Amino acid sequence: MLRGLAVLLVFQLAGEVLTHLFALPLPGPVVGMVLLLLALELRLPGRDGLHAASGGLLAFLSLLFVPAGVGIVRHAPRLVAESLALMASLVLSTAATLAVTGWIAARLLRRSSAPGGRA
Repeated sequence: MLRGLAVLLVFQLAGEVLTHLFALPLPGPVVGMVLLLLALELRLPGRDGLHAASGGLLAFLSLLFVPAGVGIVRHAPRLVAESLALMASLVLSTAATLAVTGWIAARLLRRSSAPGGRA
């Protein structure tokens, strides 16, 4: 499990370095997660222990929502003042997510049902 945590931290560090080096408008952990996905897809070594480490972290995922809940309570007056803009952005982003997901799903279904398509 310790090796898996080390792999996760190395990829997060790599994401942070790339974000700062190239002034990317993305958080370093997100870039690190994409790099980890690429490494897993390429079946690079160092995958041992990732399952145990990620499972251990996911077991305590609910604890990560505590700071967000405290922030919501702390900034409740501002959230009420900006509620119309927040609701509009939530509705629009949800609709956009559903549309893109449906479009991708339809393309993948067409591809897999086409003759010679990969399933």
